[in-house]
Amino acid sequence: MANKNIVQANFPVLGMGCAGCAARVSKVLNQQSGVSEAGVNYASGVASVTYDRTVCTPESLQQAVQAAGYDLVIASQEEAEEEVEQAHEQKYQSLKFRTIGAILLSVPVMVISMFFMDMPYGGYIMWVLSTPVVFWLGRGFFINAWKQLKHRSANMDTLVANSTGIAYLFSVFNVLFPEFWLSRGIQPHVYFEASSVIIAFILLGRLLEERAKGNTSSAIKKLMGLSPKTVTVVDEASLRPSYPVSSQNSSAQHSSFITLHSSLKEISQVRPGNLILAKPGERIAVDGTVVEGTSYIDESMLTGEPIAVGKEVGAKVFAGTINQKGSLCYRADKVGTDTLLAKIISMVQDAQGSKAPVQQLVDKIAGIFVPTIMGIALLSFLLWLLLDPTNGFTHGLLALVTVLIIACPCALGLATPTAIMVGIGKGAERGILIKDAESLETAKSIQAVVLDKTGTVTEGKPVVSRMLWTDEATDTHKDIFRLLEKHSEHPLAEAIVRYLDATETELTLTHFESLTGLGVKATVGTTTYYAGNRKLLQQMHVSPTPSLEAEADRLAAEAQTVIWFFDESRTWAVVGITDRIKDSSQQAIHSLQSSDIDVYLLTGDNEVTAREIARKAGIAHYRAGVLPGEKADFIRQLQSEGKKVAMVGDGINDSAALATADLSIAMGSGSDIAMDVAHMTIISSDLTKIPEALQLSRLTVRTIRQNLFWAFIYNVIGVPIAAGILYPICGFLLNPMIAGAAMAFSSVSVVSNSLRLKRKR
Repeated sequence: MANKNIVQANFPVLGMGCAGCAARVSKVLNQQSGVSEAGVNYASGVASVTYDRTVCTPESLQQAVQAAGYDLVIASQEEAEEEVEQAHEQKYQSLKFRTIGAILLSVPVMVISMFFMDMPYGGYIMWVLSTPVVFWLGRGFFINAWKQLKHRSANMDTLVANSTGIAYLFSVFNVLFPEFWLSRGIQPHVYFEASSVIIAFILLGRLLEERAKGNTSSAIKKLMGLSPKTVTVVDEASLRPSYPVSSQNSSAQHSSFITLHSSLKEISQVRPGNLILAKPGERIAVDGTVVEGTSYIDESMLTGEPIAVGKEVGAKVFAGTINQKGSLCYRADKVGTDTLLAKIISMVQDAQGSKAPVQQLVDKIAGIFVPTIMGIALLSFLLWLLLDPTNGFTHGLLALVTVLIIACPCALGLATPTAIMVGIGKGAERGILIKDAESLETAKSIQAVVLDKTGTVTEGKPVVSRMLWTDEATDTHKDIFRLLEKHSEHPLAEAIVRYLDATETELTLTHFESLTGLGVKATVGTTTYYAGNRKLLQQMHVSPTPSLEAEADRLAAEAQTVIWFFDESRTWAVVGITDRIKDSSQQAIHSLQSSDIDVYLLTGDNEVTAREIARKAGIAHYRAGVLPGEKADFIRQLQSEGKKVAMVGDGINDSAALATADLSIAMGSGSDIAMDVAHMTIISSDLTKIPEALQLSRLTVRTIRQNLFWAFIYNVIGVPIAAGILYPICGFLLNPMIAGAAMAFSSVSVVSNSLRLKRKR
């Protein structure tokens, strides 16, 4: 039996600056007594902790994280969201200010160092301009490096703080005491531009990262915004319909609520059993059961299907769905966190928080690289003191500074962002919006692509594919059919009205009636006409014309919705309505399959429709009748088989599956929420862009790896030379200025290599 004291909770983490910070917080949490498992997602800034509440509390976890130099938000969900939002906004605005300031101050320093080194007081001017960059705008690097040092660890901040700090202090010494070097026959150089420009570049990278991370929470906010803040609660004692609801049209149904006594309440005050009124156009507030009225409800946020669903007494309604033309009174069954919408929100949050933190390659290497470089610099200084008693201090100090300058992380800091900026720009030119670097890295290794049907493989809008009339039909019959559908509330009726010519007619309908689940009927003159499904045709005991029946059977076999138009004695027309496959779908699916990527189709639609769409699109694997949670489960099943999975969707119902997938791709014509959750968005909704996006990923990741190679090759070659390894052999000792040039050249090579991406086809 499961231990009821073991709970799983998500806590936002504040103060993390890199993937190494996430690893540090995760390690601290896992060391706490009572914690059985803890993981920190750097991308979402959330710690997922499973702990025994009899052994530890959120407060004790918060204290442990604070002791490590970070913070854990343990307030209630609403308060936590507000606190995190404020912290993110403050951090973003602070980064923005510091980045702009650092760029404005470092540009003149760079210009002076490159072109006006011999100008009067040039060193003093660079000193004045670079000081606020290093110690004010870049103070965060030094603070974080000190925190890492206290915990005997190192990250990118440590490398930045050491290299810029040493370069700055060495430059200040050379400005104030140039004679120290001149008396020894050495020309003193300053490296203020190294310290200030590096800080400006890395602040810019942090700013772009913070902006991208800020968008991850907006999807959850929009999901939460689907639930109305207030609802109309009805007094049960006054529930007395004025009309027999089942036989009246929507206006009569709406009239049946006029006599109801109701009051406006906050959504938080609704309890199971309350009666709630849903007026036309309003969102359903909670999950419930209809007790009076009939209407059509747009449930596309749950099912992804474009056709609204008819609701009558006894039918289930769900929070967040949109009531259309009729009014409904429904009894609340599930409220708060028990509603289907709340569960979708929870699933998206869990999927976003459950992903393992992506350890950025640079941070991983920095953990080893930083102490190694510092050790080499210090060792070279000591060896010079021991092996050269005469000039050991001078040469040793030069070697120490040269090693730290040549190992400066400028190229490291540029390696990934430059490739990403070019890659993302290239994608935007091709209509592919990419959220972050992690998405590009993941896309290269995708083995399976899961496609939602409606709006992704298909157009997502019902259209008339075929309308066959009998030979005896006249224009008058077409006018009657159009008027019937124009008065209907059914979503499919709009497709028929759009298809038929909207010519003016003097015909009038009388005794119009909506027949729930069947169709509509009305009288013209002395004849009653019907438009509806086969069930209505059978109930009216009308035998279809053989030619129309044959066409109806063919349309049904193709999984199209069949609508009949007839009167009391004979059929006049049959209509096939379908959701067309996009022109680009077959080509895109073939392209993916030819790259050895498995393609799966998931839909909330029925088996016949799913099978027919899969056949036409050339998809071998499909599943029908799939609910939002089941989509996410299916993706987890593929992942358990060792596959890297991409999910492509366009609806709110896809948001949990999109968040669960290794790579999520939203269609630009879909919901904002799907696009916010997704790592990539195809602006044109053209499926052929998906193979393009995967190819762009492969090219960009290859460029990043090449950049990292160029960034490190200078260190591998340059650091031993900077330490003085060639001095005993040929008397060569690397000048710090040459080290700075080598560092700059490594940066130039990295940027140049990234720009090659622009020319890739």
